[in-house]
This record gives sequence, structure tokens and C-alpha cells, in this order.
Amino acid sequence: MLRKRGLALVLALMLALGWALAEEPSTAADAAASPEATEEWLLMLVNRDHPIPDGYEVGELVQLRGGQSVDRRIYPDLQAMFDAARAEGVYPIVGSGFRTREKQQSLMDQKIADYRAEGYGEAEAVELAEAWVAVPGTSEHEVGICADINADSGSTSDEVYSWLAENAWQYGFILRYPEDKTDITGTIYEPWHYRYVGREAAAEIYASGLCLEEYLAQRSPSA
Repeated sequence: MLRKRGLALVLALMLALGWALAEEPSTAADAAASPEATEEWLLMLVNRDHPIPDGYEVGELVQLRGGQSVDRRIYPDLQAMFDAARAEGVYPIVGSGFRTREKQQSLMDQKIADYRAEGYGEAEAVELAEAWVAVPGTSEHEVGICADINADSGSTSDEVYSWLAENAWQYGFILRYPEDKTDITGTIYEPWHYRYVGREAAAEIYASGLCLEEYLAQRSPSA
């Protein structure tokens, strides 16, 4: 009887250890969420002059209700932001989240084709297209940490864009391409494009009126 009880205790201990090991990934995820571990991806600059680094691995993606996907790490704050907007009678929806390199290339090709159809030459069509669509390899959409946010039924675009402009920073998101910073960002004003940088950086960027390029340059003057 004692032997059986001893065996039962050993089995119980093994099960307990197995359960603890099964929970280990959540501990690793918590560690990855530390400021030291996340700052690199949070404040990664992606633009025409700073393409996505070779070998960059996109984080785990989570699919949203509308079919778009974003990096799982930005999802909690994205959901909190949408919940807050809806509580105030504003209804946003993610129109575009993560894109593959192939998808980005397809968008570029289509935009060039549209301009060619309007009578523009090849070189001019490419130049015009690049003002609207990021060159593949230089789009934040390809890393999954931004979202193009549009109006769902029940709201107008102006209502959504206005709410986001005033409140998105509280949830770690910044207006990535402000109207008065086009000469710095190299991208036209996009009131729908919001980039996740974390709540601390978003608050600083919002308060300062800087765009991401200016903010990062200010943080690293020698860069």
C-alpha cells in the first residue's frame, strides 16, 4: 500500500512538472515584453532610407475579425483602443494590417499600371506610385506593427480619423505620416496609418509634435 501511495505521489509530481513546463512559453513571452527586449522592434525605423533589415523575422501574427492580421504583441493595445472608440460611438476597423512582400509588390505594380493607364510614362508612373505606395521592403505593413484604420458602418472617416488623432497615443499608436511632415517622412499625409511604438514613446511623440524620424534622431543625435 505504501509503495502504491509512493508511486501515486511520483506520478502526481511528474504531472505537476509537466504542467509547469507547458506553461513555460508564457514566462518567455513575459520576458520578451520587457522594455529591453521590445525596444528594438517597437522603435524600428522603416522607410525608403531604412529598409527592413535582412533576415528580420515577423512576430507571431494574430488574425482580426475582419480578416486582417497584425503582430500579436500590438494586439492588446489595438483592441483596447478600438473598445474605447466604440464606447464613445466611433467605429473603426482595420482596413489593412500585415502584408507579405508579394502583396506589397502587387500593390505597387497595380498603382504603376493605374498611372500608365492615365497616360503617364513608365518613369513618371513609378515616381507617382511611390508617393502613394511604399517600395516593397520599406513598408511597415511588412513587419505587422502598423494598421490602416478606416471607418466601419456607423461612423464616417472624419469621425474615426479625428478620434484617432486625439486618442491613439494613449494606446501606444502614433499617426505615422502627419500632414506637416511629408518632407521628412517622404510619404503623403495618411490619416489612417497608425504605427505602434508603445505607450511611453507614443506619449512623448504626441506631446512633442515630432514624427518618428525626428523622434529617433533626437534620441540618438549621433546616429
